Amino acid sequence: MKFLIQPLYNWYRATLRNSKYRWLIMLGSLLYLVSPLNALTDLLPILGWVDDGVVATLLVTEVSQILLEQLKNRKSKVDTTNAATIS
Repeated sequence: MKFLIQPLYNWYRATLRNSKYRWLIMLGSLLYLVSPLNALTDLLPILGWVDDGVVATLLVTEVSQILLEQLKNRKSKVDTTNAATIS
């Protein structure tokens, strides 16, 4: 089963890291979670919850990593600017 999930996860992460497609993937993930098509899979008790959980977990994890990277980049810019003004 891992050989089916890992390539999909790698594709999702790589596409989210690409700034050109990032917002499309995030919007698509959110739409999937609230769409009527998703409600059809929710009729199957465990499978419906698992797919929602996987998509939501991937989305939250990747968005939080992107935000942490941006925060770290912003902090390093501020530190570099402060070091340049002190010198």
